[in-house]
Amino acid sequence: MKSAMQFSLVVSAAAALSVSAWAQGTDYSKIEILTDKIAPNLYMLSGSAGVDPGHQDAAGGRIGVLAGPDGIFMVDAQYAQLTDKVVAAIRRISPGPIRFLVNTHIHGDHTAGNANFAKMGVTIFAREELREGLARPPAPLANGNPAPARDPAALPVVTYGMGGPVKLHVNGEIVDLIPVRAAHTGGDTMIKFENADAIMIGDFYRNYGYPFIDTNNGGSLKGALEALDATMKLAGPNTKLIPGHGTLINRADIVPYRDMIVAVQGKVQQMIAQGKTLQEVLAAKVTASYDAKVPGGLLPAGAGTSADRFVTMVYSQLKSGK
Repeated sequence: MKSAMQFSLVVSAAAALSVSAWAQGTDYSKIEILTDKIAPNLYMLSGSAGVDPGHQDAAGGRIGVLAGPDGIFMVDAQYAQLTDKVVAAIRRISPGPIRFLVNTHIHGDHTAGNANFAKMGVTIFAREELREGLARPPAPLANGNPAPARDPAALPVVTYGMGGPVKLHVNGEIVDLIPVRAAHTGGDTMIKFENADAIMIGDFYRNYGYPFIDTNNGGSLKGALEALDATMKLAGPNTKLIPGHGTLINRADIVPYRDMIVAVQGKVQQMIAQGKTLQEVLAAKVTASYDAKVPGGLLPAGAGTSADRFVTMVYSQLKSGK
């Protein structure tokens, strides 16, 4: 049996793997790009379900497409292997040039296609932390082999830090790029479409699997809770909230999600105060009362289940005083 420290290291290492490594078993030829219309000129593109081992609900991360006379504004770039299919889906919406792309966060199912779009002349926006992360050498693959070097073209060319939203006026829409402090990763951005009353919130909320807070890329439990609070303040009662994975939600749906995180945090904190090890906390199944309500919560994720990964992250954050 692994010691608590060994288990923690295994789970932490698994969480550190890039999404590209998770997707090594994906048959991209089987993935179709599906389109949902959110507003008169705002669309969401998603990969088909049941093909991507890391994202059984829909392959890769969701893409936003704002179409109109100013050209295409995109949110996220999906896997590089799907660029041709993504472009084909966009062409079914509009023949206009693809001009702008913003990344919600660093993970490969949202950024791996960056270089392909940059070579089409697309201007990429993102947080400064995201660019810095992409500029670093990638982590080794799951089998220990070196990961392929990233294409420098993938790096965002317009970056911003914390502060007020970056506003773009495009296609009759006001698009706000809203920086989020250290939530899912250290370089998260929410994208608000003011006229459509829709916000793409990235991955600090997900209703397929338990929350994934990537502490290896700067995410934090505290920041994720703050981001959820900020989203509830930013959204109106009818605002469409669009996560990178899972189904669309509204403001009211965030409340039970946040309450679940706080409840699990409280249980783990209590066990830490009792001197329990990580292995003992995992064995206690502190998410058990939520497991039936969280689709994909008990599916494999790293060295254990999605629930194990979540609880391990909570334990680690609380033990380190974050």
